[in-house]
Amino acid sequence: MEVSDTYLIRPNYQHKFKVPIVKEYIREIVRERLSGVQYDPEEVARLSSSLADCIKDKVKNAGFDRYKLVVQVVIGEQRGQGVNMSSRCLWDADTDSYAEDVFMNDSLFCVAAVFGSYYY
Repeated sequence: MEVSDTYLIRPNYQHKFKVPIVKEYIREIVRERLSGVQYDPEEVARLSSSLADCIKDKVKNAGFDRYKLVVQVVIGEQRGQGVNMSSRCLWDADTDSYAEDVFMNDSLFCVAAVFGSYYY
């Protein structure tokens, strides 16, 4: 009888969180859903939640096995102001990573980030 290893401390290369791929997923989804959209404060909560769910589903189906995903989407009104955002994480630099992208049009800006943390 053969026993498979379920305790993996490192992901196989093909299952490792790949930042360029995730960044492209974010870019595709955000541009598709927000191109031509005008900022509406009544719709921002629903729109940001919907975008986060869509991004999470796409990344989950990409085959990054054993990764816990956190998706953050921030949408704000474009008024020429500056915005600074930061995050802090305690993670394993060899296995964990994140991808993010920024979208802007005349009416709004959107920052979307996906954090992938390998589950040992």
